[in-house]
Amino acid sequence: MKRIGFLSFGHWTPSPSSQTRTAADALLQSIDLAVAAEELGADGAYFRVHHFARQLASPFPLLAAIGARTGRIEIGTAVIDMRYENPLYMVEDAGAADIIAGGRLQLGISRGSPEQVIDGWRYFGYAPPEGETDADMARQHAEVFLEALKGAGFAQPSPRPMFPNPPGLLRLEPHAPGLRDRIWWGSATDATAVWAATLGMNLQSSTLKFDESGEPLHVQQRKQIEAYREAWKVAGHEREPRVSVSRSIFALVDDRDRAYFGRGNQERDQIGYLDEQTRAIFGRSYAAEPDVLVKQLADDEAIAAADTLLLTIPNQLGVDYCAHAMESIVRYVAPDLGWR
Repeated sequence: MKRIGFLSFGHWTPSPSSQTRTAADALLQSIDLAVAAEELGADGAYFRVHHFARQLASPFPLLAAIGARTGRIEIGTAVIDMRYENPLYMVEDAGAADIIAGGRLQLGISRGSPEQVIDGWRYFGYAPPEGETDADMARQHAEVFLEALKGAGFAQPSPRPMFPNPPGLLRLEPHAPGLRDRIWWGSATDATAVWAATLGMNLQSSTLKFDESGEPLHVQQRKQIEAYREAWKVAGHEREPRVSVSRSIFALVDDRDRAYFGRGNQERDQIGYLDEQTRAIFGRSYAAEPDVLVKQLADDEAIAAADTLLLTIPNQLGVDYCAHAMESIVRYVAPDLGWR
């Protein structure tokens, strides 16, 4: 069975046309949507992290709240920008949220995406060493995070502690057993996918990828997944890796769907530039009657190769509509593709 979840950017705007007008709306509706997704049988609730924007930014309070309100659904991110993170403090936050959720966190981390401000990570107190890039810094933060998640002691205890210590070097607490195996790397290139496999991280591939061959996005992603799995095999990891891809998919089953997505949709990949030098390919959107969607999605090689599909949702249309959009995929599309 292919796991199917949603991915929300958590936008809010004071516009009268938005159902999500404040930060409180975005946060509380995110919790309600995760509860609704669990009830309708979806498998995951994932959230994007953006700083300096009217979007979700600090994931762990939200993940913990969802963990306390749900009992089965996976709860994750796609992705946390590691350029902004203190990796040791993040271990504590992630450990607490994972324990509250009963071991259901699936944390996507990465170098991040184009930002709202110039070098925003500098305002958080971080800068890459001389001769290195912000991407290098993100990977270094990730490696520290991964190592600390293992739970091994590394800090010398005080000879006069306020509270009694266990013997030996001390680790960060609370320790969340198994969370190290539930870390994903959001990769926009084949090379970083291979790097993620070497370090034993799962793979997230979104609707955006560096254009490395000129082929359609789903073909490039399928080849990326193959390179990732081959590198995983070479690394000799004992468990099976997981791979997710993100897509914008809407089944047109009622008048609301047709009004929102029934015309003028993006039916082919788009090419753009993330900066002056980085050519990127942006994936198409799918919006059609369920029987048409089944035929279109059957040809998406990356979805076929992945074990997890994340549906990007238009969160400003409100909880009820987003739950309806997910249910339409789970009920009318997924069974005919063998996903359910």
